[in-house]
Amino acid sequence: MPVFLQNLLIVILAAYMAWDNGSGGQITAQWPVTIGVMMGLIMGDLHTALLVGGTLQLMSLGVAAIGGSSIPEYGLATIISIYLAVRTGASTGTAIAVGLPVGIFALQLDVIVKIINNFFAHLSQRLLHEKKFKQMQLSFLCSVLVWTLKYVIPVSVVIMFGVPLVKFIINVIPQWVTDGLTIAGGILPVVGISLLMRYMPVMKYLSYLGIGFVLAAYLNVPILGVAIVGAGISYIIFRQNSQRENDRNQMTTNVEGNGDDFDE
Repeated sequence: MPVFLQNLLIVILAAYMAWDNGSGGQITAQWPVTIGVMMGLIMGDLHTALLVGGTLQLMSLGVAAIGGSSIPEYGLATIISIYLAVRTGASTGTAIAVGLPVGIFALQLDVIVKIINNFFAHLSQRLLHEKKFKQMQLSFLCSVLVWTLKYVIPVSVVIMFGVPLVKFIINVIPQWVTDGLTIAGGILPVVGISLLMRYMPVMKYLSYLGIGFVLAAYLNVPILGVAIVGAGISYIIFRQNSQRENDRNQMTTNVEGNGDDFDE
């Protein structure tokens, strides 16, 4: 495949990854494994792509953007790492060592993108109240376009100018800018979780919330372990609710049956 066509397909893949993840389709999303397969088909080296994608997938396990929080862009790091590994012949470790900082740099861009898209969110709300649905849809598409640029710009820069320029850009950013965006990215998870808890039956399951906090904060159980415990508790609650529902239905059936006998 010609190099120009490969580069074009890589940029399109980055744009599609953002579109799929931002539009709610979630066919490939930005998981390193799925993005790695697509990159392997584009670059013609599926073996290297799967090695890089699998490694980054393991690194990203248990990391989720909950409540609007900002996390490293492992999908973007996968694209960059595979591109560098195949084009330069670098080892998997070296390619990831260069590609992962790009994904972390996109974390800073994520905060800026969310600030910009906040404008489109309020605009869409106003258009909804005014019943201007076509304009509201256009506002949504603009927000997705802004979201897409977060992936397309870093990928395009790496493809056009290579690794040295990427390192130069990361080093030239003022420390106060990076620190400010890092602090903002740290506040967003707290705000997001607080918003989620506002609409969840927290008081009803407060004891389980306390158990999860103790496991994570005092016993240092990894997030995967806490998730497994939570899944087990959820299954127990589900079985209990199902049993109560069955008992309630059985009782209703018995009452209706007794009523029929009484009428006779």
